Amino acid sequence: MRDAVTTLIRNYDITGRYLDRDGLDKLKDYFATGTARVAAAAVINSNAATIVKQAGLKLFDELPELIRPGGNAYTTRRYAACLRDMDYYLRYASYALVAGDTNVLDERVLQGLRETYNSLGVPIGPTVRGIQIMKDIVKELAAEAGIANTSFVDQPFDHMTREFSEQNT
Repeated sequence: MRDAVTTLIRNYDITGRYLDRDGLDKLKDYFATGTARVAAAAVINSNAATIVKQAGLKLFDELPELIRPGGNAYTTRRYAACLRDMDYYLRYASYALVAGDTNVLDERVLQGLRETYNSLGVPIGPTVRGIQIMKDIVKELAAEAGIANTSFVDQPFDHMTREFSEQNT
């Protein structure tokens, strides 16, 4: 798993360039938000079950057809699988938050997922909405924990929703 520093240095090394102002600014931002990113990951870690449960309840409240007969989360097994997947996305989002880099999401979550979901008939739209709901909950909890600027929390969640949305063709 790469982090923001190794990814940045790797990109400069591949092109044979010295770190320029833009690269140094990215490193400064990464280190300046380090404590807040770790604190946000701690918030996720200590509230993961609650975050997933609340996000699931809100998702199924917004899209009740998912839990009705014929819906994709109908039956206990499918409902549990949906919550399991949400927990999986949340866990990897926390890794990406600490790393300051979304490569782990591409490598461990998103690669091949569209094909899997399509083969299983899992709708992408509700998945995207569930990830967005979790992002909102995490940002709220992070703010309550005293993290003043929670904008960095958007990165991994927005990356997943963007990638899912682009794959929904």
